[in-house]
Amino acid sequence: MPKTLKRKELRFGLEMIGIYLGYTAIFWGYPFLWMLVLTFSRWNFVGKIRFVGLENFQRIFFDSTFWRIFLNTLNFLAYLIPMTLVTSLLYALALGKVRYLRSFVVFGFLVANVSSGVAYSIMFSNLFASNGPVNRIVYALFGTTIPWFSHPQLAVFSICLMITWKFVGYYGLIIYAGLQAIPQSVIEAAKIEGADNKTIFTRIVLPLLNPSLVTVSILVTTLTFGIFTEPYMITGGGPMQRTLTPLIYMYDTAFRRINPSYATVVALVTALISFGLVMLIRRLFEKEVSFE
Repeated sequence: MPKTLKRKELRFGLEMIGIYLGYTAIFWGYPFLWMLVLTFSRWNFVGKIRFVGLENFQRIFFDSTFWRIFLNTLNFLAYLIPMTLVTSLLYALALGKVRYLRSFVVFGFLVANVSSGVAYSIMFSNLFASNGPVNRIVYALFGTTIPWFSHPQLAVFSICLMITWKFVGYYGLIIYAGLQAIPQSVIEAAKIEGADNKTIFTRIVLPLLNPSLVTVSILVTTLTFGIFTEPYMITGGGPMQRTLTPLIYMYDTAFRRINPSYATVVALVTALISFGLVMLIRRLFEKEVSFE
């Protein structure tokens, strides 16, 4: 009887995890193995796969376009991390002051996060067009217009502005949760000791928000390596390739130049660089926080 029961339990357990194991094998295991095959071969979607060893990896070190997109990614990060941290922190602080309809305010900001990238890219491209509403206002006030998407650095800034608008509600909620976790007794004790609001914010609130701020920084870093829709829809990677991102380059290499093998290597190296930056951020800025 005990052996029969154990067999039934084993069979039931295998049946329960069998679906998950099958899903993992099909949608994770097979693509991973296929990725390994592509990295060491040359294939153009048809015909036989030709093994080339480390040729694809050697090519990437001499690929000026790849290193251009690497510098572009660092440029995006230089804008996105401070812009996102500041706006999300301000949003979280403002949300803490809202007494009524807080859920409505949260929902209003999260709508941007779930909106279609194509839709809001078209909206912003029309807003910041040379004859769009924003430039009309700027011309009426200052007698000039701003080349939002035709100047290399302004194009990067404009795209970062769009991405910040989309994610400020989501990242702001992460920081807001960190603010709510800070015990009020700590702040009240600081006030009793005579600390003003500025000192409380810089010496108590910000240090205790370290986990939330580091989390947002990591999310922004991984997001930056995955930017595609905004620059592809608005600038196409220009001007002067300054908004060319890893995903645009992978797409162009795989489906326009018909070289999925090299595109796979670009994706793999990009993922390793992204992982390295995330670990560097954690090593430099992550600190252990205690509320006691």
